[in-house]
Amino acid sequence: MYDEKVVLCGANSYEVKYYFNPEFDALPDQIKEELRVLCVLYVNDVGGILTIVFDENGELQLEVSSTEGDPMFDEIGSRLKIKEIQEKHQDLLQSLQMFYKVFMGGDKECY
Repeated sequence: MYDEKVVLCGANSYEVKYYFNPEFDALPDQIKEELRVLCVLYVNDVGGILTIVFDENGELQLEVSSTEGDPMFDEIGSRLKIKEIQEKHQDLLQSLQMFYKVFMGGDKECY
């Protein structure tokens, strides 16, 4: 459906940075702030890098990575935190996916 993955936002505990893709500036400020808090709290709790992306099918994915052998990265905590995010923020994540498919990806099935 889509050519490649598109990054929505992400946080990096190694560089202590947050990134938000300016292509999504049309999102309400409240949602942008919720995404920022979600990402920053994740990397603050478990370390590593969290990137929220839309995959080739327009599905929202939470991708986690860390540097090899990072003793500070909590792999078990990471899995638990991702599951918590998916449950606690289910409505937000589904809404973002629909927004992407309708407004950014041109998904004809959504009309």
